[in-house]
Amino acid sequence: MSRIYDISTPVLSGGVVYPGNPEIRIEPQQAISQGAGANVSSIAFGSHTGTHVDAVKHFVDDGQTVDQIPIERFIGPAILLAFPDDLMVVTAADLEKQHMGSHTRILLRTRNSSFLGRPDFAKDFTYLAPDGAEYLVSRGVELVGIDYLSIEQFHSGHHLTHLTLLRRGVVIVEGLDLSQPPPGEYQLTCLPLRLAGLDAAPARAVLSR
Repeated sequence: MSRIYDISTPVLSGGVVYPGNPEIRIEPQQAISQGAGANVSSIAFGSHTGTHVDAVKHFVDDGQTVDQIPIERFIGPAILLAFPDDLMVVTAADLEKQHMGSHTRILLRTRNSSFLGRPDFAKDFTYLAPDGAEYLVSRGVELVGIDYLSIEQFHSGHHLTHLTLLRRGVVIVEGLDLSQPPPGEYQLTCLPLRLAGLDAAPARAVLSR
């Protein structure tokens, strides 16, 4: 039997979000315990909540929206790369040391995976450097995922990592929980909600092999 890893982060009321993004609010709208015939919840959160997919529109106003990304981008072979816990930024030089083969879906496991259970936002998370993004683009990568709520340095001011990837049509998946699966090759299934016209959408992501 194949092993399946759920690499999505739970969406919890009051859960951690990127600073400045909408808070997560989940509360009962109807409750059996209060005499209603069924339980129904009210949910409010931002498009970049938890495990989520960034579309080009996130940084390019007239760019491709999340519901316009071809669905086949999200399903197929992927490789999970692991980086040491003392690495604060993933550069082109770091990526060159890895064995990616011809994979076009690349997942980056860093020290960030240990931050996902923290109640506070970790501003010093490990990120992908702009030259690392350029390196992935040069290899024909179509999807790149990372294990925190942003792939970019916190408050970088230039957004070069995002722009380098998104302007070349590379799908970004952020907020992955990569703490359990060992490095190697997998089948990735990562399906964002079909939110029409939006810059991003939460997703459920799994790895199997």
